[in-house]
Amino acid sequence: MAFLFDSFEGWKQYSEEKKLSLVQVVLEYEQTQKGRTENQIWEQLGTAWTVMKDAVRTGLEEEMISRSGMINNGAKKVYRYPTAVLSKEFQNLISRALAAKEVNSCMGRIVAAPTAGASGIMPGVLYTLQEIHHVSDKKILEAMLLAAGIALIMEQKASISGAVGGCQAETGTAAAMGSGGIVYCLDGNTDQIFNAVAITVQCMLGLVCDPVAGLVEVPCVVRNASAAAIANSSAQIAIADVSSVIPVDEVIAAMGEIGASMETRYKETALGGLAATPTAQRIAKKVLIRDIEMLPDEGVN
Repeated sequence: MAFLFDSFEGWKQYSEEKKLSLVQVVLEYEQTQKGRTENQIWEQLGTAWTVMKDAVRTGLEEEMISRSGMINNGAKKVYRYPTAVLSKEFQNLISRALAAKEVNSCMGRIVAAPTAGASGIMPGVLYTLQEIHHVSDKKILEAMLLAAGIALIMEQKASISGAVGGCQAETGTAAAMGSGGIVYCLDGNTDQIFNAVAITVQCMLGLVCDPVAGLVEVPCVVRNASAAAIANSSAQIAIADVSSVIPVDEVIAAMGEIGASMETRYKETALGGLAATPTAQRIAKKVLIRDIEMLPDEGVN
């Protein structure tokens, strides 16, 4: 029977006992629990990676204006800006995470990794990682499979849904997936990978889900960029063997506890936080009026 991803410690123990890599454990799970062949799994991962890269390119090359108007080619502006705050690589990371998420906000094709609201983080992280470190596509696909294992545990022990656990559940999980993937691709060991997950989530705890006008645009898009940055900073810390102090399973348990105690208005309802500000309320009213005007005329002929 395959490992059922109920804890990170269990994942590590199962891997060691069965003499399987972390990635092989996820592969075994997909084969036994989902009934997929190994070839099907790698083919589907390859398709997902292609969609991720396409989303980045689309967001940086095509017109990205959402129906609400809140998203207006921000990724391209960041990508083309002549001054890099830290480095061109960091600028690329941020703009790519923005780009893929803007594609989602403009109703384009993305990979929900693990959700549509966090769909810019993994593409931004992996695209930039591959460019800088010349990581092979095979290694990237393995990192994606590893990231799926990370998300499986976080879903079971906490949540990956903003409606259940706030934004920490969505962007926090995606950032943890990205951070673990980075360390894996740079040949980090199991403890370093899990430490990266723990540090990442520690940085994301308590983040509420407060979408303006109920749309997954503001602040969702910019949070994808900041989460991509956190994924990289956490990976850098973890791969240097700096401890998270609190073990990863306990960190995820804390995330679940925080999500459970979070007020409903901070869980994707657009009733609190940024969504409740005067400006956001005015935007919401305009969006509602626009939606009503777009409804078909149902008058009697």
